[in-house]
Amino acid sequence: MNTKVIIGIVAVVIVVAGVGIYSLSTSKTDMVKNNTMTQKEGSTSDQEKDTSDIMQKEDDVMIKKDDSDVVANGNTMMKAGSYEAYSPEKIARAEMGDVVLFFHASWCPSCRGLNADIEKNISSIPEGLSILKVDYDKELELKKKYGVTYQHTLVQVDKDGNLIKKWSGSPKLSSIVSEIK
Repeated sequence: MNTKVIIGIVAVVIVVAGVGIYSLSTSKTDMVKNNTMTQKEGSTSDQEKDTSDIMQKEDDVMIKKDDSDVVANGNTMMKAGSYEAYSPEKIARAEMGDVVLFFHASWCPSCRGLNADIEKNISSIPEGLSILKVDYDKELELKKKYGVTYQHTLVQVDKDGNLIKKWSGSPKLSSIVSEIK
């Protein structure tokens, strides 16, 4: 056999082996990251539960202890941005700020990534912005209303729940903020 052919075959084998080794190490790293995110995901629901547990109601005034929003006599006055679980009445906040629905699935890696970034930078949510975490698997009517066909979709709505803008794949809180009209 020709020496050039042998050298070419050896080079191809080395490249293929290198790609294989890199792929294996990357997939192991991804599995570790996904496992870590899954563990964090479990604590996220606990955090949401804790947030709802710290709500107090006294004489028609509800104050969230972290002071991110105040509801007095049924009117929401936004002091700072918030990230919390979706409920229909929170859409009315769009009257005085921006409301973005984040269609999130616990099994979605990119959703977990965005969720982690939002939680890490929660103090950077602009004043008047409410990001509402919508359970992609449970809110079937909401998905239908906004034409959401896959997780990690974000929908900006007005105070009546009408769609203003819809987009997908924002990897960071900053990209959500830049998308808002």
